[in-house]
Amino acid sequence: MEIINISQTSNRTPLVAAIGFFDGVHVGHRCLIEQIKEIAHEKGLSSAVVTFPVHPRQVLQSDYQPALLCGYEEKLSRLSKTGVDYCVSLDFTKEMSLFSARDFIHKVLKEQLNVDTLVIGYDHRFGHNREDGFDEYRKYGQEVGMDVVQATEYSSLEHVSSSRIRRLLGNGDVRKAAQLLSYRYTISGKIVEGFKVGRTIGFPTANIQIWEDFKVIPAFGVYAVYVQIENKQYKGMLYIGRRPTLQNGNQISLEVNIFDFDEDIYNKWLTVEFVDFIRPDEKFNSLEELKENIARDKENVIEILNKENPVF
Repeated sequence: MEIINISQTSNRTPLVAAIGFFDGVHVGHRCLIEQIKEIAHEKGLSSAVVTFPVHPRQVLQSDYQPALLCGYEEKLSRLSKTGVDYCVSLDFTKEMSLFSARDFIHKVLKEQLNVDTLVIGYDHRFGHNREDGFDEYRKYGQEVGMDVVQATEYSSLEHVSSSRIRRLLGNGDVRKAAQLLSYRYTISGKIVEGFKVGRTIGFPTANIQIWEDFKVIPAFGVYAVYVQIENKQYKGMLYIGRRPTLQNGNQISLEVNIFDFDEDIYNKWLTVEFVDFIRPDEKFNSLEELKENIARDKENVIEILNKENPVF
């Protein structure tokens, strides 16, 4: 996949394209992209997705705090694995937000991006105030010789959307979220110095400082995870919460106990891949009780991971 911006699209082959934010690049997005690729193949053209580096609402509302399934770099990586030819990175502006759907189709998609065929997601709307629908989009396309095609909805017995996946993560249901994403949800960050209490109770942890702004944090609790460090994979147990037994205040901690691992990794980067939810965060009566529960958690995590395929 070649990543291009709008200034690099002149004199390029006509495109079969769809536009969207594509947060998470979930199974619904992948279904849409497969349809783009199929039409492009039939027409002998290149396939493309048009997306934005920054959430459009952040441009319109400076204080808006989006909850995202993936940062921009991760989104590009996920899109590159779909087999689409191009990703057009489009900087959304306040001026662009005032474009009607007709203006956007004429001035951006046709004149600047040379879109031959626009594939519209079954429930997607765009343009100022999202006033128009598919029939209007098709009419505006005809005015400039652009085919506008409505994509077939992803065939599933259940609804798939980025917002639903966010809710699943908020409830700790990382296994179901993985089914809708087509991959296990991940969080990446740098290892920073923590309180080192874990070492005193036999479960040393690496404290994660997340590097991706606005990344969705799953529900507080304990998780079975895979841990990626310098291209090596390990099994582990992740805790998310405020450490109520230790009276940690309101500070949220993300700590991972990496199994069979004893190396200095401060200031190194790692990625945790969520496999399953073990239990919610709890306050225990003593450090000894906490230690006993963590030991049971580890047994449960090992049992789960021993049955899992390391590659989703």
